[in-house]
Amino acid sequence: MAKKTLNFEKALSDLEALVEDMEQGDLSLEDSLKHFEKGIGLTTECQQALQKAELKVQELVEKNGKLLEKDFDLDE
Repeated sequence: MAKKTLNFEKALSDLEALVEDMEQGDLSLEDSLKHFEKGIGLTTECQQALQKAELKVQELVEKNGKLLEKDFDLDE
């Protein structure tokens, strides 16, 4: 799971860098579109990682005084 966390952190960092570059206003239209396209991909990666984390939290729910935990593959 640490690998996924690092991938999430890297994707988020890369996304922040893209946004900063675009906010500078110095990019050509072509470069802006490339940044935007890459940003959409990174956003999707981050959203998927967060959804998987949310599923994990939902599966770690107390029921009848017992902590239930199900294993599942994060790469699905």
